[in-house]
Amino acid sequence: QVQLVESGGGSVQAGGSLRLSCAASGYTIRSYSMGWFRQAPGKEREGVAATTSDGSTTYAASVKGRFTISRDNAKNTLYLQMNSLKPEDSGMYYCAASVKVLSWWSRLLSAGYNYWGQGTQVTVSS
Repeated sequence: QVQLVESGGGSVQAGGSLRLSCAASGYTIRSYSMGWFRQAPGKEREGVAATTSDGSTTYAASVKGRFTISRDNAKNTLYLQMNSLKPEDSGMYYCAASVKVLSWWSRLLSAGYNYWGQGTQVTVSS
């Protein structure tokens, strides 16, 4: 049974940083594509960052240069380092895992992912 457990969310002021973690069990993170998504109240879930088995990464334009997705295969854990946070980055952040190696054009689309974590809340105040 696949489980994804996120942690690291919290409340920070604009300009601050947070690092989210996603610990996976029943799933080998190095094998396929994984991503981070977020959802703000009243808005649709959006892809933030993704990585795939060859180490390539994809970012949403709104976070490029500020967020970094990475993996620790030994710990079977996915990370999202978030710097220079803005109030518009606030929302529930979800870790997602696919059973495929997704093409670059689909990595930020939720339809490509099979497993989801429960989410961790990020709140950025101005």
